[in-house]
Amino acid sequence: MNISNKSTINLTTAQALIKFLDQQYISVDGTEIKFIKGVFAIFGHGNVLGIGQALEEDAGDLILHQGRNEQGMALAAMGFAKQNLRRQIYACSASVGPGSTNMVTAAAAASANRIPLLLLPADVYACRQPDPVLQQCEQTYDASISANDAFRAVSRYWDRISRPQQLMSSLLHAMRVLTSPADTGAVTLALPQDVQAEVYAYPVSFFKKRVHRIERTLPTQDMLLDALRVMLAKSKPLIICGGGAKYSGAGAALEAFAERFNIPITETQAGKSTLLSEHPLNLGGIGVTGSLAANMLAKEADLIIGIGTRYTDFTTGSKGLFKDDAKFLNINIAAFDAGKMEGIQVVADAKITLEYLLDKLIAIDYEKKINSQINAQWRDEIIKAKAAQANELKRIWNVDYTDASFVPEINDALDQQAVFAEFIKLTQSCLTQSTVLGVLNEHLGENDIIVGASGSLPGDLQRAWCSKAYNSYHLEYGYSCMGYEVNAGLGVKLAEPNKDVFVLVGDGAYMMAHSELVTSIQERAKINIILFDNMTNGCINNLQIGNGMSSFGTEFRFRDPQTMQLDGGFIPIDFAMNAASYGCKTYRVTTLDELHNALADARTQKVSTLIDIKVLPKTMLDGYLSWWRVGLANISKKESITAAARKLRLEIEQARAY
Repeated sequence: MNISNKSTINLTTAQALIKFLDQQYISVDGTEIKFIKGVFAIFGHGNVLGIGQALEEDAGDLILHQGRNEQGMALAAMGFAKQNLRRQIYACSASVGPGSTNMVTAAAAASANRIPLLLLPADVYACRQPDPVLQQCEQTYDASISANDAFRAVSRYWDRISRPQQLMSSLLHAMRVLTSPADTGAVTLALPQDVQAEVYAYPVSFFKKRVHRIERTLPTQDMLLDALRVMLAKSKPLIICGGGAKYSGAGAALEAFAERFNIPITETQAGKSTLLSEHPLNLGGIGVTGSLAANMLAKEADLIIGIGTRYTDFTTGSKGLFKDDAKFLNINIAAFDAGKMEGIQVVADAKITLEYLLDKLIAIDYEKKINSQINAQWRDEIIKAKAAQANELKRIWNVDYTDASFVPEINDALDQQAVFAEFIKLTQSCLTQSTVLGVLNEHLGENDIIVGASGSLPGDLQRAWCSKAYNSYHLEYGYSCMGYEVNAGLGVKLAEPNKDVFVLVGDGAYMMAHSELVTSIQERAKINIILFDNMTNGCINNLQIGNGMSSFGTEFRFRDPQTMQLDGGFIPIDFAMNAASYGCKTYRVTTLDELHNALADARTQKVSTLIDIKVLPKTMLDGYLSWWRVGLANISKKESITAAARKLRLEIEQARAY
């Protein structure tokens, strides 16, 4: 490359982009780490001769991974960033047109979950001279729009680099967002294919090493005083530990705070495994998919201390889980979330805030100032709830399929028995989802990470999974993106190469997207897929049946030539054979003995594995003391639907309005 003078260097836009990304670092609590590990890419026209050429010629220390599907590779990058607690990322490069728009879903998942994801979609020609080009989506009313404008709604920062010199300011803004604890998410820089190849004399100083400090925002004295006042005014506090607590590294501070004042802790999906499940104050998941213990105490608490939570409808039970007079104290780095539920706002870092609050509460002798008798009663309720949860776990891990307690309300119990009989005849399996999860919970240890995202499994896991190690529970539930599981599993393995990664996925989500399973084979990055095959989109099937409908379009059945409906026999799929064709070691499981043997053998393998477990439909766990608002028809020919709608309206009337 030619250096025109001492202060500039001639580079293509793509070369400058790669050179800049290679020099980005972050610093957290004095520890410095390279921020961008590498690039996931699928090369095609629009990026192979631009970014592809730049990576081939001088990638620096950036690692290139070859994706199989653009959505899949972007989800893998998201999984990597999430497991690294947002402190290291991969960029994703895709070709023009469908290659780029394939990443829109991943962008939405990253932004919903506040996970940094840098997307570099190729774009149509900025000069427009050859328009319309292959895979260009033209709009008659606005020639400046391209398919990549679809990313605007799902990105935290979006730009189109129409001139080479624009790259500099755009990249600085991109790094601002990617390294922000409050505003991070998907960053999309659309790159027209002609601009990628254009040359500009960039300042050499632009490519110096940059260290972005992720600061711990301190709470103000007024914020702390507000927090102290509300804590002194209430006697039954309960903590909701969200993802922000985990990303802050607040686990030890949270444990010390809760233990000192005997405050029970509940968890969101993102917050789970910030503390170990065995901790006597940890009551597990809360809300629609919450545990028995957490939801028991949520209904009694008069102060909800939300730490790094977005208060989604699943966490709040569609705003119907808590007492009307309960107050909310919200510790959150994002002001947008701190103001939810009309809460008292402490806009600050979770770890620092908990440490400050602990010191101030000790200084004012908080334990003596609150009613000791009420505090003792609250302590007793915590112990009872924890004991009830332990007994419930023993029951659900060992439930028999004939036990109707875990089968959701259905219109005709005989129909359910007929489904069981049909499934058993086809698969020779009587395994239930809850029993299989019990075996997995027993088998997996401190060096194992579980990954999940969609269907009924996240609900069962939040209700009942016992986390044995910090950051060992990796669930994407902000967007509940079907197809996240397997692809993110690769990202988690790249982030934690010395740990075993177990992907828990349903048959529906596996069929939706599992492209990067092949990349795991290519990279020798072993992941273990635990596939629950119930021949049904079970979560939504339960939602139908629980709200008065019959099974309709959610079971995987042949079309019956007589009825012309999808109500023929189940479609038998051999998922083990599918994964074996990629090079995985696979197992087909229909008994507990086969499951134990498969898990033991999978441990010894060097390649990715898939355990295809045939589990009876509708054998997931039911909810505990909560409800979920859904869009249910208010008029129907079926009395069962009309009755469900009446019940829903009553629940809505009792929930908080905002």
